[in-house]
Amino acid sequence: MSRRRRDAPLPVRDGVDPARLRVHGGPVAAELRTRFGDRVAAKVAAGEVVCADGTVVDETTEMAAGSVVFLYRDLPDEVPVPFPLPVLHRDRDLVVVDKPHFLATMPRGRHVTETALVRLRRALEMPELAPAHRLDRLTAGVLVFTTRREVRGAYQSLFAGAQVRKTYLAHSAGTPTRALPAVLRSRIIKRRGRLQAVEEHGEPNAETRVHDVGGGCYRLQPVTGRTHQLRVHLTSIGLPITGDPLYPAIIEVADDDFTSPLQLLAHTLEFDDPLTGRPRRFVSERVLPRCRG
Repeated sequence: MSRRRRDAPLPVRDGVDPARLRVHGGPVAAELRTRFGDRVAAKVAAGEVVCADGTVVDETTEMAAGSVVFLYRDLPDEVPVPFPLPVLHRDRDLVVVDKPHFLATMPRGRHVTETALVRLRRALEMPELAPAHRLDRLTAGVLVFTTRREVRGAYQSLFAGAQVRKTYLAHSAGTPTRALPAVLRSRIIKRRGRLQAVEEHGEPNAETRVHDVGGGCYRLQPVTGRTHQLRVHLTSIGLPITGDPLYPAIIEVADDDFTSPLQLLAHTLEFDDPLTGRPRRFVSERVLPRCRG
């Protein structure tokens, strides 16, 4: 993520990074016209497609297979997410927000402008803002962004290296199939093109500590950060999270239906700052309606 932004020869525009396309090789303009049609062809004609070194692509440009070009994408029509994105903390290095349900962390697929990253870049006028980690679109709570390229790697490495202590809250109407508290370990795989992650036999790559705090509410402390880990682990012990449209079964939900948020909240993040060594602790001000204690 950070490497792409650092190497991009086009600046962030209105909060959005330029798209990065890998070419098949040969005449670039002809390839883009064949793959993407008139809209991208018009961008080539207007001088809006550039090589990695900033050279403008024209009808004579040829590139080797695997080379990349950059251009600004046509933004999709998006349903506005009707919830605020409050800032919990801001300093020279970090911006920490309390992400609402239904707002993606960063652009992906059909969610571009209606993401925490683009909203914040626009509101704070900070084009170098970048997420230090990610939360699922349906999960609410504490989300950390770095403010400058110079510090981005240090914080992203902290999260990637499992050096951050995370506490989540979740609600489930299910009945646990094993005694709690418990430590859940399994192998979780999320395959491209599949909505659900699955547990498979093999060396565990996911670990979650689960505590019952009463009233159908659970405190979760993930040691690892696999995609959908908490949702998969709770479902595996009879505790599908309230409002989950993916586990245990896939439920179709309209893009403009915000009535049943996933009852999962990233409540607390704690870590030793990689630049200063000082302890950092950020706590969500959100509550789950059924877990107010």
